[in-house]
Amino acid sequence: MKKKVLIGSRERSRSLEAMRILNAQGYELILNPHDRALTENELLEMIKGVEGMIAGSEKVTAAVIAAGAPTLKVIAKQGVGYNTINVDAAKEHGVAVTITPGANSKSVADLAIGLIMAVARQIPQMDLSIRNGGWYRHTGVELGGKVLGIIGMGNIGGEVAKRAYGFGMKILAYDVYPRQEFIDNYGVTYLPLDEVFAKADFVSLHAPAMAQTAGMVNIERLRKMKKTSYIINTARGELIVEDDLYKALTQGLIAGAALDVFAQEPPKESPLMELKNVVFTSHAGAYTNEAIVGAGVMAAEEVVRVLSGSEPKYSVVKP
Repeated sequence: MKKKVLIGSRERSRSLEAMRILNAQGYELILNPHDRALTENELLEMIKGVEGMIAGSEKVTAAVIAAGAPTLKVIAKQGVGYNTINVDAAKEHGVAVTITPGANSKSVADLAIGLIMAVARQIPQMDLSIRNGGWYRHTGVELGGKVLGIIGMGNIGGEVAKRAYGFGMKILAYDVYPRQEFIDNYGVTYLPLDEVFAKADFVSLHAPAMAQTAGMVNIERLRKMKKTSYIINTARGELIVEDDLYKALTQGLIAGAALDVFAQEPPKESPLMELKNVVFTSHAGAYTNEAIVGAGVMAAEEVVRVLSGSEPKYSVVKP
């Protein structure tokens, strides 16, 4: 009997290379038939008898993992954020959980820099004005010589630093584990968290969502920022207390923000939507052809390793 692998991703056309890898192993593939994330009820039915799963944005709950037991051996997440997977349930049932570090780093970094440029020059506001028959012209700021604060210098934060260096920005960073290569090659200065917020003209968030980082951007920290500064979030919505950000933006504590991620997605009835000094994108940092294909290939390779009896390379829960 063929081993079954469920591919939860909705981007089927960009999963072809991952599917080729899995087909070469003789696996039977079960594909997401919808142009959206699978619901829990759909997963409860589809996970039965499956040995491997490639997870996209769908929530893999404790109930889903329990329904997959005892056949389910591995859940390979496309991306590095695995907060949509119940890792405690995975541990309980002996299911490996893997991620794809580095696959989307360049894509997310590109968007972060794009958002910095968007707020620095108010590109979306000028575009909207012209479309509405106006001719709004904003006097922006150059990036060269400005201070960029990077919170979290992992793969993505590192790629942002490389790009910012090319613009001639001064780079400050906060991370528990400073990387000497960025100090030597890109002039990055590591400082305590509050100092980065206080000194930066742009603060770009690249920290993971966990107990220690949840709500790290609150009113107290926002008060430490320059009134001319901007905050950029392409990491996780949980990092920002959105009510506090709204207060900071409406009270003039900071100049603006650019958000790719939100506490609730899509951000229904968020007061932030009313503000003209905020730029929004739809959690699209990893949505490039290159990132999606690369993450799918890495995830497929992890499935093959586990189902072949080998150790996965990038596990957050070991089998």
